[in-house]
Formats: sequence, structure tokens, C-alpha cells
Amino acid sequence: MNTDSRSHWPILAPALLVFALLGPPAMAQKKPGPPPPAAPKPAAPATTAKTVLQDRALAVVDEDPILASDVERAIKLGLEQPKPGEADAQFRRRVLDGLIDQRVQFHEIDRFNFEQVPVEEIQKRVAEIRSHFPDEASFQKSLKEVGLDLKGLRQLVTRQLLVLTYVDERLGSRVFVSPDDINRYYRDVLTPEMRKQGQQPPPPEEVREEIRETLKQQKLTQELASWTRELREKADVVVYSANQQPNQPLPPVVKTIQGKPGAKPEAKKPPGTF
Repeated sequence: MNTDSRSHWPILAPALLVFALLGPPAMAQKKPGPPPPAAPKPAAPATTAKTVLQDRALAVVDEDPILASDVERAIKLGLEQPKPGEADAQFRRRVLDGLIDQRVQFHEIDRFNFEQVPVEEIQKRVAEIRSHFPDEASFQKSLKEVGLDLKGLRQLVTRQLLVLTYVDERLGSRVFVSPDDINRYYRDVLTPEMRKQGQQPPPPEEVREEIRETLKQQKLTQELASWTRELREKADVVVYSANQQPNQPLPPVVKTIQGKPGAKPEAKKPPGTF
């Protein structure tokens, strides 16, 4: 909330001028006349707090903002990659949609205090992100640009893996791969694909477990998408358009006031869901 600094004029009391006149044989006093007008003091310069834009909310999920810096972080760390021929605006909107999905997932998981993530999975994911960069210096530079260190990256990765662990443990019970599913995949997918590449498909017994795991992951992905869709429908999600119209309310901003490090940002969510 912006505030106007106002200077107050000091209240000056008029001075009394007293003149003493000596006369014989006694002292007479002359009645004082009106005092001369006091010269006005120059007004103190108004101190205007300079507002510095630090970030901007692109979406709000149940009063939890997703900032432009969150999108930049996902892009610069290679957490999302553009598709061939995808325009930059479309890519960024897809990244934002993914962050909205993650946010509703995080909110649901937080309700159950679900915090079980294998350490080796965290290390594996961090190493995968690190592999996107040519060397350690460029990796550390990108972390610094998005306001992260290695510890912060691990925390970010942990929350992402929480979703996958939750889905595997809580939604995995809904997934069942039948023998008919395996045989159908072997006949309709695996065999034609291998023959197209000039290879002879192995006997079904040798690839049965691999097919089972593939089908399980496919069904888990479907369950994840369905679960996320349900969460998003129940959540209060407001997405601010990149192409803002004149008659639409502006997205909230996150700001700091120079000289006032303790100033808190104010973000008001307008009615309406896009």
C-alpha cells in the first residue's frame, strides 16, 4: 500500500516587541503595536519512498502466489524444456500451468504431513539437473541467478519428489496390471515396434516384468493427471493474463520500500477465476 509523506508546517507563536521609554520623573510604557509578520520557513523536502519492483504474481492458488521468479527458476534450471516449434509465450504458460498443478499437489500433501523421500532419489534428481550444464561454474552461476544454493535446490527437488512418492504410495493401490494387459501390450505395441526396427521380439516370458512395470507407470501417470485435475477444480485458482486488458485489475506485485526493509507486500486477489 503506497503512502504519501506529508510535511507539517511548524506553528510559530508571534513575538511580542516591548519598548521601554525613560521619562522624568517616572517610566512610561508605550502600548505594543501589532507584530511584523513572521517570515515563513522553507518547507522541508518531502521524503518520498521509492518503490522497487521485486517480483510479480502470475497466479494465485488458494491465496498462495506463484511468482514470475518461480517460472524463471524452472526454466533456467532446465526443469522444463521447450517443445520443438513452441513459442516462448506458450512455453512459459505451460511452465506456469505445471507450477499451478504442483502447488495444488503440495497443498494436498501438506495436509497429511507426508515427508518420506529417499535420499538417494534426491541426489539422483539433483545430479540429473546438474547434467544439463556444461560445467560446475555454469551450474553454480545459474543457481545464483535464481536465488538458490545447493541446499535450496535439494529442498525444491524434495518437494517435487514428494508428489511422486505420494502418488506411488497412495494412488498406486488403484493400479492393477492384468495378464491380458501384458499380452495386449506385447502383441500390439512391443512386437510391431521391434519388427519395424528390424529386430526379432523376445519371447513374452523374458519381457513380462518389464512390460508390467511400463504399464504400471503409464497407469500411475493417468491417476496422477486425474488426481491433479480434481484438486485443481476444487482449488481457488486465479491466473493473471500476460496480455493485460485496460479494464482488468492489475496483477498484485511484491515490492520493498527503500529505507524500510520491514515493509510487507500487499497482494489483493481480485474476484474471478480465469
